[in-house]
Amino acid sequence: MKHADGDRGLDHFRLRDVPLYTLTFARGLAPGELLTRMGVEPDTLAVYDPGELEDEFGDTLLDEDEPVVTTGTDGPWTWAWEQGGRHGLDERILRAVSRGTEAVALHHNEKPMHGFRYAVDGDVVVGFDTLRPVAPTGLDPWRLGPYMRPLGLTAGPHAVLALAENAFGLRVTPAGDGERRWGGSLRALPA
Repeated sequence: MKHADGDRGLDHFRLRDVPLYTLTFARGLAPGELLTRMGVEPDTLAVYDPGELEDEFGDTLLDEDEPVVTTGTDGPWTWAWEQGGRHGLDERILRAVSRGTEAVALHHNEKPMHGFRYAVDGDVVVGFDTLRPVAPTGLDPWRLGPYMRPLGLTAGPHAVLALAENAFGLRVTPAGDGERRWGGSLRALPA
């Protein structure tokens, strides 16, 4: 799916070296609500510009256990971008985020491994990882089959991004210079 401006919705992650990230998308939620459902520390939930985010969190921006997350809205989807964690893939988080709506979580790390989860109203409908042969799981594992098959399922990192773009029209527009966005630090996941 090409967009009117000629780019693809997730080109930022396709064209730049972003070694570790998790993106969590929720349809129709406000940014603060998405972060609250994800478990943001209430005293860190605020609107930051990129410089303020760096000043506030510094060395903890990429913390794996309590990652800093920023958010924005593109079309009907609100997204949360964890630069160092995997909270969005956690089924407890995904259940909370998708309650009353639908959610998509994408994860990439340097192994390289790519994770994908799609949930509706608290239930994971489709999930898979590319570290091993792709075998979708969930309540309806092949619901996205018409989008997955043409991508070859194991076609590498861009196949997961293309799936998210093609099946859901997802996109992330990173903050511009001085642009303020909701953000905060997520609580550590319970054991």
